[in-house]
Amino acid sequence: QRGMNLTDEALKEVMQQIIKLNPKPGGDAGEMNKVDSYIIPDFFIFNNAGRLELSLNNKNAPDLRISDTYREMMREYERGSKKDKRQKEAVLFIKQKIDAAKWFIDMIKQRQQTLAVTMEAIMNHQKDFFLTGDETNLKPMILKDIAEKTGLDISTVSRVANSKFVQTEFGTYRLKYFFSESLSTDSGEEVSTREVKKILSDMIEREDKRKPLSDEQLTDMLNQKGYNIARRTVAKYREQLNIPVARLRKQL
Repeated sequence: QRGMNLTDEALKEVMQQIIKLNPKPGGDAGEMNKVDSYIIPDFFIFNNAGRLELSLNNKNAPDLRISDTYREMMREYERGSKKDKRQKEAVLFIKQKIDAAKWFIDMIKQRQQTLAVTMEAIMNHQKDFFLTGDETNLKPMILKDIAEKTGLDISTVSRVANSKFVQTEFGTYRLKYFFSESLSTDSGEEVSTREVKKILSDMIEREDKRKPLSDEQLTDMLNQKGYNIARRTVAKYREQLNIPVARLRKQL
């Protein structure tokens, strides 16, 4: 600014132009089409006058049934008067395929049941969030909590949480979003670390950008609010929120 004799306003204007530039212009060449990355939710949660209603998206799992053609074919073979070796082999082959199809359909139904039970347990645990959409209403919840409520294995709950999405009136979320560790307050109450991250994010958003808050100041402010948290933990949460350090948040 001194070298080019720029005013504060002129420097701000130049900085705004630089911020808009892409330092890696070739990176867009292989960008995925937005249509290809569209998320199709696996569950829907509706708020019906304060009562939460859960439904599965059955588009990816249509109603499965065995074709009557094969059943009729098997009946014809069984009605036949001459049962030579070839007919017996045909009947056995069709019967094996029908049994395999029945097993497959049963497994799909069991999978749907597992998904429904898991999502219902999550919905009940995080009821306040699904009613309000307020992140600070998210309760501490780990995989073990849902596994104990559903009677499922932790690895099963983990696979569901990492790969499935739920659509709510507040947006579409990966189930993993609702899981978080707990943190104790001065009163001994356990709160979700996601709640702390939300408060931390709000603090940084409201700060004076000419004098951004340091991690030490943020830690003190959280401690004053009753959250027992160390500076290194605040720094870790800030990084997880993709928020830079104070000196990089400074604006003219």
